[in-house]
Amino acid sequence: MMQYAHPEVLIDTQWLADHLNDTNVRIVEVDMSPEPYKDAHIPGAIFWNIFTDLLRPDLRLNLDATAIEKLLSRSGITKETTVVAYGSHPGTGAWIFWLLKLFGHSDIRVLNGGHRKWMIEGRPVVAELSNFAPTEYQAQPLETALRVLHKDVQDAIDHPERVLLDVRTLQEYRGERFLDKPPEGAERAGHIPGAIHIEHLLTLNDDGTFKSFDELQTLYHSKGVTPDKDVFPYCAIGGRSAYTWFVLKYLLGYPNVRNYDGSWNEWSRLPDVPIEK
Repeated sequence: MMQYAHPEVLIDTQWLADHLNDTNVRIVEVDMSPEPYKDAHIPGAIFWNIFTDLLRPDLRLNLDATAIEKLLSRSGITKETTVVAYGSHPGTGAWIFWLLKLFGHSDIRVLNGGHRKWMIEGRPVVAELSNFAPTEYQAQPLETALRVLHKDVQDAIDHPERVLLDVRTLQEYRGERFLDKPPEGAERAGHIPGAIHIEHLLTLNDDGTFKSFDELQTLYHSKGVTPDKDVFPYCAIGGRSAYTWFVLKYLLGYPNVRNYDGSWNEWSRLPDVPIEK
């Protein structure tokens, strides 16, 4: 069995337990509200709200450098800080990994198994979220090579060397749901023509940890998602697709993966692009 291409970006629960008091480690809990982990936060964790800290009102990811700098500064993060991310939704930590790499942060780790595995193992939790002295974080210019825009996605349709990878649920792929609800009115549901469907949750074990290298490789190769192709994953708002970018690039070592962070939230509203059901 092969080891992941970049195992250093994953940490297990024991590593985190051993570094809870490390002043250079910042644990970031990411969710829609702190309620899912009420009274059960990993000690030392700070909180980022998906809707108010990461997304704009139109549900597009806020890629304004000033907003990211304010978020990291208020979190007590410097360029040298090791950031460990987790959340209640599978893939949240890997989404943050992609986001911070986009702005040039060098040391981000994903907690393998996340909060679920931490709780299964009976590790310590606290009721309070933490606060740290603010810093003055300065982000690097946006790393455009990590993302793809809708024009590139449109050009990839029917291109033999490019793969459009839909990582949403089967109901979303079939057009039975729009974002996180049934389609309403003029909302267009479905998928990008020719997109291969592999739901992101298929990459996980029951305890929330990633499946092995061999299992992941078999999953993607069986659908023709191979490392010789340019792979453009997408989902609803760019989070699950960022997670898939992480799996393909850092666990499997695919060289040419870019996240379509506009995802269905953008594509479905473009008037001149095709949609399949």
